[in-house]
Amino acid sequence: QVQLVESGGGLVQVGGSLRLSCKVTGTFFGVNTMWWYRQAPGKQQEWVTVMTPGGTINYADSVKGRFTSSRDVASATVFLQMNSLVPEDTGVYFCHAQVAPYSDKVYQSYWGRGTQVTVSS
Repeated sequence: QVQLVESGGGLVQVGGSLRLSCKVTGTFFGVNTMWWYRQAPGKQQEWVTVMTPGGTINYADSVKGRFTSSRDVASATVFLQMNSLVPEDTGVYFCHAQVAPYSDKVYQSYWGRGTQVTVSS
């Protein structure tokens, strides 16, 4: 069964850094686009970054210049390096991916369970 497993969250002070990772596990036949989203307490979920299989990466304006995402295709893992963190970055960070669970290579949508990031002032 396909799962997205996030790790790397934690508590950090303002200005600090964290590196999140998300690995696709289980049996699958391809991984397409992958995203990071986040949800702050009491707020709607928001998109953070998107990575296409072709290497295109886009970021939300709120994280541009501070966050860097990368992708290791061989291990089906994406990373989110978060620098210069501010309290507004606090929230649960979720990995989202289009994964083909069967040999017909029809992509389905999967979400991780999230990892908590807390930035203290």
